[in-house]
Amino acid sequence: QAQLVESGGGLVQAGGSLRLSCVASGSIFTVGNMGWYRQPPGKQRELVATVSSVGYSNYADSVKGRFTISRDNAKKSVYLQMDSLKPEDTAVYYCNAVIKTVYNSPYSEYWGQGTQVTVSS
Repeated sequence: QAQLVESGGGLVQAGGSLRLSCVASGSIFTVGNMGWYRQPPGKQRELVATVSSVGYSNYADSVKGRFTISRDNAKKSVYLQMDSLKPEDTAVYYCNAVIKTVYNSPYSEYWGQGTQVTVSS
């Protein structure tokens, strides 16, 4: 079994920056796509950004130009640098990854426990 653990959330003023980190651990053969999702208060979970194992990234329109996703395959980690934060970025941010636990297993989807990001105006 694999686990994802996020860190780096917190409270920041509008215009500020935060960096989220997520590390995959446990029984892991290989990690495929990794990404970040968020769930604003009272709303559904939504895609923020994803990055493939070879570095192709994809962003939600609402964060393009402000957020940067990156990963370190050797550390089985994914990061989200969030700049120019806005109050509407306030949400619980979840790390997501697809992982093979053994060489002949299918990819399974995993989620972190979530980390709160609050942006004050």
